[in-house]
Amino acid sequence: MADERNTSNVPPEPGAKPGQGRRARAARPARAVEGNGLWDRPQLLNLISDVLMVVGAAGLGYAAVAALSRLPAFPLREVVVMTPLAQVTNAQLEYVARSSLRGNFFTVDLDDVRASFEKLPWVRRADVRRRWPGGVEVRLEEHVASAYWRVGETGDMRLVNRYGEVFSAASNAKMPVFSGPEGSSSVLLAKFDEFTGKLGPLGKQLVGVSLSAREAWQLKLDDGLTIELGHDQVKAPIDERLARFVRHYPKARTELNMNVAVVDLRYPSGFALRPIVPEGLAGKQEKKGKR
Repeated sequence: MADERNTSNVPPEPGAKPGQGRRARAARPARAVEGNGLWDRPQLLNLISDVLMVVGAAGLGYAAVAALSRLPAFPLREVVVMTPLAQVTNAQLEYVARSSLRGNFFTVDLDDVRASFEKLPWVRRADVRRRWPGGVEVRLEEHVASAYWRVGETGDMRLVNRYGEVFSAASNAKMPVFSGPEGSSSVLLAKFDEFTGKLGPLGKQLVGVSLSAREAWQLKLDDGLTIELGHDQVKAPIDERLARFVRHYPKARTELNMNVAVVDLRYPSGFALRPIVPEGLAGKQEKKGKR
């Protein structure tokens, strides 16, 4: 009977017994080498596909909204003003609406519309919103004028609102007149209220307040009287000098029996009165001065 044991033609090692030749090792199956490329990473491929799907869906949605917004199905048909107006006219509102409302309900530029309304002379602030399905809702804050502002170099008249802001508009209302350096309108408005309270006992109305570039104050009363206050002094503050004038002016005017044109309060311990010069006498003095 033939020996079915595996034999090997490998020669025996030196010193080995006969028949004990080296057995041949069985061949091991080769393992597949894992790659590091993109196509060998399924999790990363799934993540990339999900991201592409989301981006694609977002792009389609944006394109759909953009196409829908350009359709003539959403025109702007009305402008609704939500606040009562005292100075802004309907003609001004219609002009702004026709010139600034471009596009439809979705494409109209609300910032541009707001800026157009705020260019109107009496508009201080505007708020513009969309009003579904085809309108624009507008809220306007108007200026409330408190005084006139005389521009120093040109003499042009502007207006001062209740916040002390200067704006350009036309008005024929009876209001005090302010003049002063640029940016001082809010200071003059506050001082006007303060001076009005201090002059109250005289029964006269303050109609003008001026502040020079050197910070010297001048007041004008409704009877034409001019009060020269000058600068605020440490030893003789304006409030102290003005209070002294209010206490003593009626008696001084009666005793002197004169029509006063100017009161000079720039003195630390008193005040001076300058009488009104009659027109005829003033003309003679002027002619005499020219000789």
